[in-house]
Amino acid sequence: MSDRQDFDSAPLSQPEFSRRLVINRIGHEGLNETIKAKEDECRKLAKRLDIPAVRALDCRFRIIPEASDHFVLEGVLTAHVVLECVITGDHFEDALNESFAVRMVPARRFSEESASDLEAIDEIPYEGNALDLGEIASEQLALMLPAYPRKPGAALENAVDEAPRETAEEAADEAGSRPNPFGALAGLSLPKKKTDLS
Repeated sequence: MSDRQDFDSAPLSQPEFSRRLVINRIGHEGLNETIKAKEDECRKLAKRLDIPAVRALDCRFRIIPEASDHFVLEGVLTAHVVLECVITGDHFEDALNESFAVRMVPARRFSEESASDLEAIDEIPYEGNALDLGEIASEQLALMLPAYPRKPGAALENAVDEAPRETAEEAADEAGSRPNPFGALAGLSLPKKKTDLS
């Protein structure tokens, strides 16, 4: 892990978790770097991700320089989060661990077309003379979170039905009150064909 001097001061619009690594510190051989979120950063990040809590977050990076100020970042992210079960509504703890790779590209050279190539490594534009490793880790955590968190052991019969199901009578009444889309056609008559008597 490198010294804190490898990181520059964050911009005024600082993300929830920011660790800006100055590019000229990376060197031709690349750099290994580990970052860890502080308690207040975890709290702000949980609010951004709309989850109950982020208990811990750290990420190990291998930063590999390429031509034209491009950098490949290979990372391993570990996080301890609290999620809300979509079945029961209960909060539960979950541990996440995943590896990833992205390519950092200067914004002036960034191409939406190449970024949308599903076969290529994900490309992320950056500006200035630093790479924000904290923001990259935050984005990767967002991608790692399950879309429908389910507490271990939760089954569908435990589901919380927030909106009461309508009764058969209510459903029939609602159906009866709906306009019949074919009703407007009932009053129309088709034009009669003219017959040629000559």
